[in-house]
Amino acid sequence: MALNIRKGDLVQVISGKDRGVKGKVIEVYPEADRVIVEGVNRIKKHTKVGQNSRGAKTGGIVTMEAPIHVSNVMIVDPEDGRPTRVGYRKETVEKRRSDGSTYEAERSVRVSRRTGKDL
Repeated sequence: MALNIRKGDLVQVISGKDRGVKGKVIEVYPEADRVIVEGVNRIKKHTKVGQNSRGAKTGGIVTMEAPIHVSNVMIVDPEDGRPTRVGYRKETVEKRRSDGSTYEAERSVRVSRRTGKDL
């Protein structure tokens, strides 16, 4: 399954305990179909207390975001601020080779299914 969500996208959680929360995608794990969203699915992680080279103590209880399944988030449409599905449109672009000659190629562009605007 191809992921329609990329790092940096603004998404809204559509199911689970954080339903309705909007946040930015921090990281994407396509092999596990999971994403980490800023401020969503926060967990407390207990890390071992140690010292770094300058003598400062590190560790203790750290609050961080855990991954959630990609099916539980939807991209927010930049036009109206509501969640939308993602479609693709083929765009013809002109590319240049190293020897200076040009050729035409197709490029996929993500578009909002709600408004038709580029994402």
